[in-house]
Amino acid sequence: MMKKLLALLIFATTIVNAQYTIKGTMTPPDKGDWVILYKIEGAKQKFVANTNIQIDTVIISGEKQALGKFSFELPNTTKPGAYRATYRNTGAGFVDFFFNKENVEFVFNPKFPDQSAVVFTSSRENKLYSQYLQAYNNVQKKIDAAQATFLESQGEDKEAKKSYKKHLKELEDVQESYETKSEGMLVHSFIKASQRHNASNPHDNLQEYLSETVDNFFEFVDFKSETLYNSSFLIDKINDFVFYLNFSEDKQLQQKLIRQSVIKVMDQLPSDKLKTAVVNYLISTLTDKRNGPAVDWMFSEYYDKLPQASQDAEFKKEKLDILQATVGRIAPDFSWDEAGQEVKLSRLDDGKKYLLVFWSTGCPHCTKEVPELYKFMLNHKDVSVISFGIENEDAIPTWNEFIKDLPEWHNAMGTHPEYKFDNETVKKYNLLGTPSYFVLDRNKRIIAMPEHAEDVEKYFGGSH
Repeated sequence: MMKKLLALLIFATTIVNAQYTIKGTMTPPDKGDWVILYKIEGAKQKFVANTNIQIDTVIISGEKQALGKFSFELPNTTKPGAYRATYRNTGAGFVDFFFNKENVEFVFNPKFPDQSAVVFTSSRENKLYSQYLQAYNNVQKKIDAAQATFLESQGEDKEAKKSYKKHLKELEDVQESYETKSEGMLVHSFIKASQRHNASNPHDNLQEYLSETVDNFFEFVDFKSETLYNSSFLIDKINDFVFYLNFSEDKQLQQKLIRQSVIKVMDQLPSDKLKTAVVNYLISTLTDKRNGPAVDWMFSEYYDKLPQASQDAEFKKEKLDILQATVGRIAPDFSWDEAGQEVKLSRLDDGKKYLLVFWSTGCPHCTKEVPELYKFMLNHKDVSVISFGIENEDAIPTWNEFIKDLPEWHNAMGTHPEYKFDNETVKKYNLLGTPSYFVLDRNKRIIAMPEHAEDVEKYFGGSH
């Protein structure tokens, strides 16, 4: 009897202390030496653990190859859901996976961070979902090819129509098969939601095809699903709809498409919790894209109408501060000295338009582009140019010498005792690098933000 009780106690203790392992292998290793594990909850990431990357060496075909390996030990109490292993601060430096009370192992190349390039070597859930995506996408490509051929033939190619319907049936079989295989699994919700809308017959009109694709983009997405909510799935799907499916090179049309797509998305969302997560995400993304008009609209139309408990004054201030210097805004004011007199941007009245150039003598691109731009702008006398040098204090003599070759311009300069980019004016303009260009109208409203000197030349060389 005592032996049975002891064995039962040992078994029970083993269950309580059971752990699951998450293992990743990078081939080759990334530059960093750390990995952070997050659980995805809505549009946010909740910290779980962190670890270091261990470098290992293997012999492949007689040659040494470095591998980066990392692992996490998760307790038995770890909640199932979508997780993210992040190994880089910027860009797509992460691997998303599902955890559902099983060990997870995967191999990936950080130079190709596409999720489809991740190979799961352990985890029934992740293996099945990866297999599903591959099988589904392979057939969907055939359907898309048949649809494209049918459109090109203006509906005359009967073989393309036959191929379309054949592969559509094949796709339905793939979907049904994997929904059956995934019954009772975490990935079942994702397999159901990942399928795409396809018309029962191919379209012979491109506009009709595009309209049906847009109208039915969320056909299989259950916005009430907590499982989908607590993953990146819904946000990724919404991101694709707003920023990729509804895209135009025409800036005015793009603003219109953004509003239309956001309205369609928001009309689908059933809860304040999901609305808050989506609104915050869209505002953050539009802010990163420096789309001031769209952000203003998002705040007035959606954010300010959220429940008071869901609003954050600091969040709003942070985003609007970033957008101080974007198209549609009055350029942040600053002053400088010219021949002993204070000059203010807001008071300048010597041009029909103004070109603001932020540059630095420590920037090789700047010292090459600025003199060339100076020569070009001599042909545009109705444009007043303000050059703003961002300099370390020890570079001021160099700047003074350089601007002797820019006599027709207003030449301002800003510095900071510790870090030149912490200069107050520079921070107001939220510069991402130098040189940076802003075109202002007569009232100092920002009307364009050319990326490069050649873009400035195209702007003023055109009909603007």
